[in-house]
Amino acid sequence: MAAKGIEAAITLTTNHMGAGSLCPPLGIGVLRCYSMKYCPYAQRTRLVLLAKNIKHEVVNVNLRSKPGWLFEKNPLGKVPVLEKDGETIYESLITCDYLDEVYPNPPLYPSDPWKKAQDKVLIDRWAKVSQAWYKIRFAVGNEEIMAKALQELHEGLDIYESELKKRKTKFYGGAKPGMLDYMIWPWAERICVLQEISGDKFLTEERYPVLISWTSSMCEDPVTKALLIPSEVYKHYWQTFEYDF
Repeated sequence: MAAKGIEAAITLTTNHMGAGSLCPPLGIGVLRCYSMKYCPYAQRTRLVLLAKNIKHEVVNVNLRSKPGWLFEKNPLGKVPVLEKDGETIYESLITCDYLDEVYPNPPLYPSDPWKKAQDKVLIDRWAKVSQAWYKIRFAVGNEEIMAKALQELHEGLDIYESELKKRKTKFYGGAKPGMLDYMIWPWAERICVLQEISGDKFLTEERYPVLISWTSSMCEDPVTKALLIPSEVYKHYWQTFEYDF
C-alpha cells in the first residue's frame, strides 16, 4: 500500500551490513529493498519506490565484503533486491517495472504503448552512457582510454540532448519525471563529480543546454532530492574505494 509523501522508506541499517552479519528479520507483508548507498542501480529502484510512495524498508549491504545471506536473496550477489514474504526479485530494470505494474499510481510510463516502448528503448540505450561513465571513472591517468571513453560519452549524451529537445518538455516524462528520467538519473547525478575527478568539463552549456536545464530540474524534484548525495561525499568515496557494485 502506498504511503503519503516521500517518507515511505524505513532504513534499517545505516551502516552497510557485511560478511558475518545476520540479516534483519522481515515482517509478513513488508516490502524490503536491499541496497547500497552509492550504487546507481540500486538508486533506480529506490527512486521508483519513493516516486510511487510505496511503504518499504531499506537494508544497506557492503558489496566489498558481502554477507552470505545476500546470495540467498540474489545468486549474483548484487543489489538491488526486492523481498516480500520470502520471495525475491532482482536487477534494477526488472524491479522497477515490477513496481510500476503492481503500484500503478502514479504511472511512470506513457499510457500509449508505442511511446512506452520508445522510452524503454531509450532506457536501454543509456547503457552507452553508463558504460562510458565507468570507463572515465577508472581511466584517470590513461589519456588514450580517457579520450575514447569521452567520445563514447558524448555520442551517448547527444542522443538524450536531441530527444529532450524534440519533446519540448521539462522532463522526458513531460511536466513531471517519468520512468525514463529516473532510470538515467543516477549516472547523470554523478557526471558533475566525474568531471571534477577527470579534469574535463565535458558537460558544457554550449553543447548540452537542454540536458543541463534538465539536470537542474531533476535536482529540485522531491524524489531525487530525497536521495541526493553531496558531491564532496561522492568524491571522497570514489577516491577512497575501488569498484564494488
